[in-house]
Parts: sequence; C-alpha cells; structure tokens
Amino acid sequence: MSKVIQIRDVPDDVHANLIAAAEADGLSLTRYLLRELGDVARRAQTLRDNSAVILETQHKVRGGVGRETILAALRDGRP
Repeated sequence: MSKVIQIRDVPDDVHANLIAAAEADGLSLTRYLLRELGDVARRAQTLRDNSAVILETQHKVRGGVGRETILAALRDGRP
C-alpha cells in the first residue's frame, strides 16, 4: 500500500526550483518528487550494500599480509 509523505517548511526557492525541474521533465510536482525519492532510496540501499561488501573485503585482505611483508616484496621486486 502506498504511503503519504508531507514535507513542511520548504523554502520558496527550493519549491520554485522543484516545480521548474518537474515542468522541464513534463511531470507534475508529485510525480517528479516520487521519482526523485525513489532514486534517493535506491542510492541509499546501494551505498549500504557496497559498504557491506567493502567492509567484508577489507576484513579478508587485512588478515593475510602485513605492511612490512608488502614493503619487502616491493623492495625485492625492484632492480
């Protein structure tokens, strides 16, 4: 079931910019904001998903090789 969201105290300039953006896309303000909120929600979920993958990968990588081992390997590989 869809929900109703009400936003109070929107500054006049923000409101005017949103209306202009909606008109430029050929949408009502409601449809425009619904689309934009959907994009925000998807980006937030993607950030959470990516963050979990990054943390998991960092945990795996950190456990295997220390700083000194990496520096020694770099030194040994140079002429």
